[in-house]
Amino acid sequence: MSLAAFATGARAAEPVPLAAQGCVGCHGVRGTGSGAIPGIAGRPAMEIAATMNAFRANERAGTIMGRIARGYSEAEIAAIAAHYATSR
Repeated sequence: MSLAAFATGARAAEPVPLAAQGCVGCHGVRGTGSGAIPGIAGRPAMEIAATMNAFRANERAGTIMGRIARGYSEAEIAAIAAHYATSR
């Protein structure tokens, strides 16, 4: 639960805030990408999840994404996909 949600008594959406923050370093705050890093904002959630699952299963080549994706649960991948699918 985030501190803001805790302070107001609201329940934080799990695990979107924490899981999506792991993407910011490479894909940017809004998920728009930079240089050789592709943008993920606005892509369909199913595409984002499928891509992350392919990285996780070593079915898709990537410099670091395979290692990163293996650190996420199915629920976290779904939350990340939903978050960035609605980002612009």
